[in-house]
Amino acid sequence: MRGALLDVTPLRASPVFRRLWAGQALSWFGSQMTLVAVMFQVWEATRSTAWTGAVGLAQAVPLVGLGLFAGSLADRVDRRAFYLVTTAGQAGCSLLLALQGVLGRLPAGGVLALVAAQACFAAGSGSASRTFIPQLLPKEQVAAGLALRMAAFQGALLLGPALGGLLVGWRGVGACYLVDALTFLAACHGALALPRLGPGDEPARPGLRGVADGLAFLARTPVVRGALLTDLATTVLSMPISLFPLVNAERFGDDPRTLGLFLTALAVGGIAASLLSGSFTRLPRPGLVMLGGSAAWGAALALFGLASNAWTGLAFLAVAGAADTVAVVSRGTLVQTHTPSGMLGRVGAVEQIVGQAGPDLGNLRGGLVARATSGTVAVVAGGLLCLGAVALIAAGTPGLRRAVTGGAALRDPGREGATAA
Repeated sequence: MRGALLDVTPLRASPVFRRLWAGQALSWFGSQMTLVAVMFQVWEATRSTAWTGAVGLAQAVPLVGLGLFAGSLADRVDRRAFYLVTTAGQAGCSLLLALQGVLGRLPAGGVLALVAAQACFAAGSGSASRTFIPQLLPKEQVAAGLALRMAAFQGALLLGPALGGLLVGWRGVGACYLVDALTFLAACHGALALPRLGPGDEPARPGLRGVADGLAFLARTPVVRGALLTDLATTVLSMPISLFPLVNAERFGDDPRTLGLFLTALAVGGIAASLLSGSFTRLPRPGLVMLGGSAAWGAALALFGLASNAWTGLAFLAVAGAADTVAVVSRGTLVQTHTPSGMLGRVGAVEQIVGQAGPDLGNLRGGLVARATSGTVAVVAGGLLCLGAVALIAAGTPGLRRAVTGGAALRDPGREGATAA
């Protein structure tokens, strides 16, 4: 049982990682609090769901549009310095949001402009931060480090919005934005202890050429490509969140208390899996673990769509949340241990784009299917499509099934004359 618990070895063994992890965890809490404040301010100013929906668009477009270029830049420069500059930029945007919240509120368009500017900096900080764990920790601790990172993020996802709502109600949106700015400074403080983290022996080429090199690496590396395709397929084909209100109305009496528990169930399952992550981070074949977690996500969602009892449905959502955590941590382990140091920024940028765009497209897909059929059909079909996609990727990428932690890791197979499969 002790071996199944969250492995905290990286926190004990590496003071540098411990300080970085604490700073990033605080920053994630602040970001979740700010999301609540932005949504509240935009809704209060417009009373329009179109405007509140545009908040997600303001975050997603810069990340998708600039992500690959930011990742290429992270593979050319000192990643520690790049992270500090871009995180300071995010803090500056939060400070501007705080000033307008206290001194005189901007119209909704101005708020979204600041959110978009912050997302531009996030494209850089996210790409850089994804390179840190494989550079700071030995290969056998990478999975544990990623599980710790996931646990901190899920804690922020569960508690951050609630704390943000309380603070907005008590002191207003300006106070929430100010707290976020301070948590970004905590992230900068956590990164100050990092050593210089250069891109390796072969820095990325400038501009489009560097981006093209990163995409070419993905094309010739089946393990990394298969891991990212699995994540994209599962989120695009089966993301259920946009369907929750309709499913709740169709099957559970439109009770708002049940609707509120749907997201909580996903988060609770994810946190439980994080706390027991030692049970899968210590396994030698993260590819098989990732495929199993992705398949379990799809199966649990299909069963959720068929559940006639609310508590049974919530149990299946908790299983889905746990399976998602297993898949995400295992995928990160595969990607980061099978990517050479000089490519970590660009591959991390693609991973960030997949993580941002996949759920958004999946929620859109679910809404369109439900409009033509029903919420139940959309959820069940999404879960089954996810199972089919995972099976196809597993069958078409044998190297993904056989991949072990490390192995030929950190070599570019295109340059070494080897194949990742």
